[in-house]
Amino acid sequence: MNKLKNIVRHLLFYLTFAFIVLSELSCSNSTSNKIQINFWTMGAEAEHVQKLTKQFEKLNPNIVVKVQAIPWTAAHEKLITAYASETTPDIVQMGNTWIPEFVALNSLDSLDSFVDQSKVVHSKNYFPGIWRTNIIHNKLYGIPWYVDTRVLFYRSDILKRVGYPDPPKNWNELYDVSKKIKKLYGSEQKYSLFIPTNEWAPFIIFGMQAGADLLKDDNSLGDFSEDKFQIAFNYLMKFYKEKFAPVDMTEVSNVYQAFASGFFAMYITGPWNVAEFKNRLPKSLQNDWMTAPLPAYDNQKYPGLSLAGGSSLSMFKSCKHKEEAWKLIEFLSEKSNQVEFYHLSTDLPSVIDAWQDSTLKNDKYLKAFYEQLQNVIPTPKVPEWEQIVSAKVQQYAEYGAREKVSPTAALKMLDHDVDKILEKRRWILNKERKSN
Repeated sequence: MNKLKNIVRHLLFYLTFAFIVLSELSCSNSTSNKIQINFWTMGAEAEHVQKLTKQFEKLNPNIVVKVQAIPWTAAHEKLITAYASETTPDIVQMGNTWIPEFVALNSLDSLDSFVDQSKVVHSKNYFPGIWRTNIIHNKLYGIPWYVDTRVLFYRSDILKRVGYPDPPKNWNELYDVSKKIKKLYGSEQKYSLFIPTNEWAPFIIFGMQAGADLLKDDNSLGDFSEDKFQIAFNYLMKFYKEKFAPVDMTEVSNVYQAFASGFFAMYITGPWNVAEFKNRLPKSLQNDWMTAPLPAYDNQKYPGLSLAGGSSLSMFKSCKHKEEAWKLIEFLSEKSNQVEFYHLSTDLPSVIDAWQDSTLKNDKYLKAFYEQLQNVIPTPKVPEWEQIVSAKVQQYAEYGAREKVSPTAALKMLDHDVDKILEKRRWILNKERKSN
């Protein structure tokens, strides 16, 4: 009897083993028959987008999407390494300011022909300034996926106390309300506007509002010391000089606590801080802060210009299944999926119609972003831009704020350093001109 039991046990074992092997072979064959799209995404977006790619796979059973998450801090280096080793993905989430660099490397595919035939993706569906960020040399290299820009976050209760029931609409009003808030505080060590010198965006925004080009001679030389940027830079330096803004960044170890305590009353920042302010400010202050589009320069139309930011979806030239990759880009660009992605991630939709969703439309803090997105422009489209602003604009903004040098001297030094950064670009341009 025991011998019979052993025979039966062994027989069951081998039958089970055979079933598992056959199942795995079946799954393997099933997967191998599918077209795989490699999709690299950054930060938390990787986790969120997988919920959408699963829906895409159900609608397209012949396609499997492999999503790879890359931390933002390592993303640029990872992409450069992939380019050098010829292991780039099919499509990628690309920061808008990175696209010029990869176009210069001749690694991205132009998407114009796909858009021309698309029933989903059209330029009219997007905020014009955002769409333009992806056009280089009259060719389109990315489809906006989500957007961001900078607006004014402010303590509405403090502004009301100094006679501003509405936020400042122009530079004069911004200076005036800052002066009145400082007067309200008296001798207290409190400020009107927080302008961190380690954040380059405000300096570039105000320069662009004043009409500055930032770079000149086909973006091959710095142009920060010219009159228009000088006007904007001098304007912001007044906020430090007159103690409307803190110079020492160590005074603001926690932005949310500082804002809640009234240490400063206004701050230019982006959409990621809407959720942070909602969650981190005490309940008693939730009706005492608001967002508004940026004030405009001089007598220009309100709102003033802001930056066109966010991430786009780009396709590498090495992509072997371009039609299928484009299908995924179209899928992520559909209004319903843009809305769902916002609900998953709180990243603002790039498709204008998606803003009609009740969650977005009824959020009082997001209205300023929708209005501001009507008036945004791209920064100069050169591969060196990130290096210019993060390494040099911030450095000389701090020099000016701390009065280590005069604003005029700071901008001349900035141009000198920017010219060095752009040296290779000038060499390439000169070579191209000679060959033509």
